[in-house]
Amino acid sequence: MKAIQIREYGTPDVLHWQEIDEPTALGANEAQVRLAVAGLNYIDVYRRSGEYPEDLPLPLILGQEGAGVVESVGAEVTTVKVGDRVAYCNVLGSYAEVSNVPADQLIPLPNDVSFEQGAAFPLQGMTAHYLIHDYVALQPGKTMLVHAAAGGVGLLVVQWAKHLGAKVIGTVSTQEKAQVARAAGADEVILYTEQDFVAETKRLTAGRGADLVLDGVGQSTFAGSLEATAMHGTVVSYGWSSGLPESVAPISLIVRSLKVGGGNLVNATTTRELLLQRANGVLEGIRAGWLDLRIDSILPLYDAAEAHRRLESRTSMGKILLTIR
Repeated sequence: MKAIQIREYGTPDVLHWQEIDEPTALGANEAQVRLAVAGLNYIDVYRRSGEYPEDLPLPLILGQEGAGVVESVGAEVTTVKVGDRVAYCNVLGSYAEVSNVPADQLIPLPNDVSFEQGAAFPLQGMTAHYLIHDYVALQPGKTMLVHAAAGGVGLLVVQWAKHLGAKVIGTVSTQEKAQVARAAGADEVILYTEQDFVAETKRLTAGRGADLVLDGVGQSTFAGSLEATAMHGTVVSYGWSSGLPESVAPISLIVRSLKVGGGNLVNATTTRELLLQRANGVLEGIRAGWLDLRIDSILPLYDAAEAHRRLESRTSMGKILLTIR
């Protein structure tokens, strides 16, 4: 089969398009999926560059999100069958034509949801689900501030928060991204490259700050996120695209009774029941029409290096996909 492998850590140039053997040892609780589309995520960049805190043997097939068709199942699999259309995330190896996936991680894909949508929604969509539902009850009268509001997760949480009636403030880096965030439903958009997002958030909330701040950027934003949070508000750190955030001093939380949470999709989908609850919540929004998956670009799998360059350049708005068919 064709796959993208890395044999060393580094820049996008370490992504190699090559022929390798298909996986053969199918576990009793695994299903073999012939992939049609793979989703690109920033964690792929962390792994490629060696920044992710884990020790995986090289060579390594990157990618942890995809959609395709089940080709075979292990002896104990009851949740899917051969021929099923499925999607998944949080399983390494999707930059390939074929991958063996724990069957309990597979999400049934309705016939009216395309493989492109199937590869675009699991990681970012279910991340948006737990960010919206697990920390603050968003409703009319509540305010949410989300960084990178024109990114994959950002656009989804903007739409979801507006669906629930909350006021949404987003930060972006360019006027083009500001237009995209507003089109998704953001009430206010802050150009953090030209404006102090803390001061602007305070101004837009009459000095109060945001009830919920979602920070997937990290080092360049997290200290400001704490300042931009309202009394009794919550900051959730779920990524570090600009680098790891600085440590939090307890006194910075005590003064305004702030809460700080950490978000991780693996921990938010610890059972199949919870995985399907979150996945189906996203799919329901897509099928009902109030949740739109913005696809930034679709590239062939062999062009994975260019896809990584686009993601790292922070010029993309929405999801980058790799086609495998």
